[in-house]
Amino acid sequence: MRAILHTKYGPPEVVKMKEIDKPVPKAGEVLIRVYATTVNRTDCGFRSAEYFISRFFSGLFRPKYNTLGNEFAGEVEAIGPGVSLFRISDKVFGYNDVRFGAHAEYMTMAENGAITTMPGNLTYEEAASITEGAHYALCDLRAANVKEGQNILIYGATGAIGSAAVQLVKYFGATVTAVCNTKNVNLIKSLGADVVIDYTQQDFTKTEQVFDFIFDSVGKSSFGKCKPLLKKKGIYISTELGKHSENVFLALITPLFGDKKVLFPVPSISKEDVIFLKELVETGRYKPVIDRRYPLEQIVEAYRYVETGQKTGNVVITMT
Repeated sequence: MRAILHTKYGPPEVVKMKEIDKPVPKAGEVLIRVYATTVNRTDCGFRSAEYFISRFFSGLFRPKYNTLGNEFAGEVEAIGPGVSLFRISDKVFGYNDVRFGAHAEYMTMAENGAITTMPGNLTYEEAASITEGAHYALCDLRAANVKEGQNILIYGATGAIGSAAVQLVKYFGATVTAVCNTKNVNLIKSLGADVVIDYTQQDFTKTEQVFDFIFDSVGKSSFGKCKPLLKKKGIYISTELGKHSENVFLALITPLFGDKKVLFPVPSISKEDVIFLKELVETGRYKPVIDRRYPLEQIVEAYRYVETGQKTGNVVITMT
């Protein structure tokens, strides 16, 4: 089968297409014929190992798992001994940031992992885009205990995480102020944002509103800049470590001092989360946003584009 491999950390050019053996499902696993996957910030981070801390998960000196790709959508082609939740020919989607493997024509996945059957109203490309941004957003919204009646600001509302967060906040019944660029104002309004601030025209920190929760989904702001906009007992979360890893430090000390705090939750995803997102898709309350599509052969170009930081929603890889 064709697979994208990387045997060392580095820029997009370290990934190469190779022919390797098709994996065989073990007990409790399914073999998936991958029809679509994505390139996202998680893949980029584990490929580059720019944050050294990631190497404690991916391999200290070289990658432990040579094929990246955490999101996938495809069809079950074979099942291992003891599998009871899936059958051959089931259309499935899910997420795997433990072993990765979706940047290939076939991958294996534990049946009790973050995988379920596809929503009937989506294509493979759309289904492959459901989980990465949404599970990060869901984890952080839950950590902040977002609930009905609150006022939430989402900075960087156009990425995979931000566009999912806008929709999830509306599902939880809160009011959304979203910050984005000019070209995406109408898109973010269509996702349910109550107020949209175009950062090319207005400094969002000058707004007269105050918020229960500020979610920096792109890691380009800071607690210091956002703190004046927080209500008493307000919460700030960023998806990045911040300058000199300050967000980790602030998450340790701000809950102890002052009335506004930083949280830095460790993201996780479960089968129940994937099923929950599937239900939101099927009921029209969440729709993944797709920016560009690339064939597997052009995955280096996809990486380069994602790393510009200018993508809107998700970048999909198709198996052609």
